[in-house]
Amino acid sequence: MNAIERYFGINGENTTIKTEILAGATTFLTMAYIIFVNPNVLAEAGMDKGAVFVATCLAAAVGCFIMGIYARLPVALAPGMGLNAFFTYGVVLGMGYAWETALGAVFLSGCIFVLLSLFKIREWIINAIPIALKQGVVAGIGAFLAFIALQSSGIIIGQDATLVALGDMTTFAPVMASLGFFVIVGLSYKKIPGAVTIGILLVALISLLTGNTQFTGIMSTPPSIAPTLMQLDIAGAFDVGMISVIFAFLFVDLFDTAGTLMATTSQAGLVEKNGNVPNLGKALLADSTATVAGSLFGTSSTTSYVESVAGIASGGRTGLMAVTVGVLFLLSIFFAPLAGMIPAYATAGAIFYVGVLMLATLKDINWGDVTDAAPVAVVLLFTPLTYSIADGIALGFITFTAVKLLAGKFSEITLAVWVLTLILLAKIIFL
Repeated sequence: MNAIERYFGINGENTTIKTEILAGATTFLTMAYIIFVNPNVLAEAGMDKGAVFVATCLAAAVGCFIMGIYARLPVALAPGMGLNAFFTYGVVLGMGYAWETALGAVFLSGCIFVLLSLFKIREWIINAIPIALKQGVVAGIGAFLAFIALQSSGIIIGQDATLVALGDMTTFAPVMASLGFFVIVGLSYKKIPGAVTIGILLVALISLLTGNTQFTGIMSTPPSIAPTLMQLDIAGAFDVGMISVIFAFLFVDLFDTAGTLMATTSQAGLVEKNGNVPNLGKALLADSTATVAGSLFGTSSTTSYVESVAGIASGGRTGLMAVTVGVLFLLSIFFAPLAGMIPAYATAGAIFYVGVLMLATLKDINWGDVTDAAPVAVVLLFTPLTYSIADGIALGFITFTAVKLLAGKFSEITLAVWVLTLILLAKIIFL
C-alpha cells in the first residue's frame, strides 16, 4: 500500500486509496453506457456486435491504465461518442467505405496524434484554431448525435416531400427513447451518479418485461474478438478520399481531449499557476496510444471522458482513480449478454442527452460578432444535415476564412486556418 501511495502521490494530494477507488467506481458508473451504446452504433456499420463490445472494454481499459500509470491523472478514457457516429454514419454508411478501411483511418489518425504529442506540435495546432471554430465543431457534433438518436428511435422519419417528418410518437420505440431521455435528464439534474446508465437499463428492463426483448442472460464468457481484431485495412485508408476523414478523426479527438483535460484537471485543482495542465504531453500520448490500440482491437477512436469530473467530485485526485476505472472495464467483458439485450431505442435517449450537453458550447459564442456567429451556424447546421462531421468542419473552416477576409479581419486568420481552409476547399472542388 505504501508503494501505491508513493507512486500515485496520494498523500500529497490529500486523498486516500479508498477514496480513489470509490471515485473510480463513480466515474465508471457515469460512463458505463458506452459499453452498451458503442456496439449498437458500430454494428450499424456491419461490425460484429459481440466483438465490438469486447474491443470497447479493452480499448477503455488500455487508455485508463496508460493515463493512470503513465500520466498519473484522474481522467478515464473510452471510445468516444460522436467519433463512433462519424465512423458509422459518416464514413461507412455515408461515404461507402468498408468498416475495415474506417478502422485503418482511425489507426492512422492515432499514429499522427502520437507524433504530434511526441514532437510537441499539438500546442501550435490547438492555439492556432480559432475558439469559435472549436466550439462550433463540438456543437455541430452534438447536433449530429441528437439527429442520429431521433432517427434511430423512429422519432424522426424520412419523407419525400420534406426529407424528414415526425414519426408515430405513440409506438413503443419513440415512447421508450423519450422516457429514457427524461429519466436521464431528471437524474442528472439531481446529480445522481450513473444517471445515463440507469436510464438505459430502465428502458431495457421495460422492454424485457413487455416482451419486446428476449432474455439471454447477464454474465457469460466473453464473446470472441476475432471478427474485429487486427481487421483494419491500413492500405485502403491511404485512399485520397480518406484524407479528410483521417483529419476529422484527428481534429475531433485532439480538441475533445484538450478540452476534457482542461476541464477535469481544473475541477480537481491540478492546473498549474500558469494555466497549464500537468503532464499534458503524457496525457495526450495516453489518449493517442489508446486510439491506436482500439483500432487494432476493433473500435473507433478512444478519447478522454468529461464524465471523469464525477469521480473528481467524489474526491479522486490521482491516476489510481483512472486505473480503477480500467479494472472495472475489464471486468465488464463478462457481462456481454446484458449488453446484447440493450435495444437501439434504449440508448437513443442517452445519445440525445450527450448531444444536448455538447450543444452547451454555444453559450460561449460571441453572437454579437456575425463573423464569429456565421461559421458556427454553418458547422452546427451542416454537420447533421449533410450527415457528415467532415463536411461540417470543412464548410465551417471555409466560411470562417471567407467572412473574416471580406470583413477585413485579416489578423484573425492564422496560418494554420489558411492551410486547412485551402486543403478542405481543394477536397470539395476536386474530390
